[in-house]
Amino acid sequence: MSITQTVEVPASHRLTIDVPREIPTGPVILTFTPKAVPKSGERGGFGCAKGEFWMADDFDEPLEDFKDYM
Repeated sequence: MSITQTVEVPASHRLTIDVPREIPTGPVILTFTPKAVPKSGERGGFGCAKGEFWMADDFDEPLEDFKDYM
């Protein structure tokens, strides 16, 4: 059985891990793999979805269906 969990390593470098009950007691192997952080200008930062979405010009206009409630 294998479980993958992403955790944030605190400055103290001490982790407490809650192990699911499905995992049998006894020795286990823990593997720590640093998450790759995108460099500035690479996908994943602010503006990475630029041009992927559009919004209608009348987005903020009142909807006809709600006229009775306004």
